[in-house]
Amino acid sequence: MLKQYETVFILTPVLSDAQAKETADKFLDLLKNNSAEIVNFEDWGLKKLAYPIKHKNSGFYYLVEFKAEGALIEKLEVEYKRDERIIRFLSFRLDKHAIAYSLRKRNKRQEVATEVEKVNVEQAVKMEE
Repeated sequence: MLKQYETVFILTPVLSDAQAKETADKFLDLLKNNSAEIVNFEDWGLKKLAYPIKHKNSGFYYLVEFKAEGALIEKLEVEYKRDERIIRFLSFRLDKHAIAYSLRKRNKRQEVATEVEKVNVEQAVKMEE
């Protein structure tokens, strides 16, 4: 039975945006190639760390929510440890409450984006008049 997991990983800030995206895609492909279903993927961008990690004060943050067999987590974390671009990671299984919270958060973000888009369209129409 597939369970839902969430993993957050931080990439070293010395990478370019393209290199960071390439690394994130590598881990998404690893999940997809091992029969995981990607539920949500978020690129949080370059953020300041709460404390220095490996003499770095910032990092590229990524969040991936997926459904997979439990054995895949060990394989994923081994790959995280092997990749020198990863400075920190955390993976955990979501319970029903965490899944519901995540879904509400995504829906709210989507509603806000829809409202912003609607306002932009209304402003464009007014400018044309």
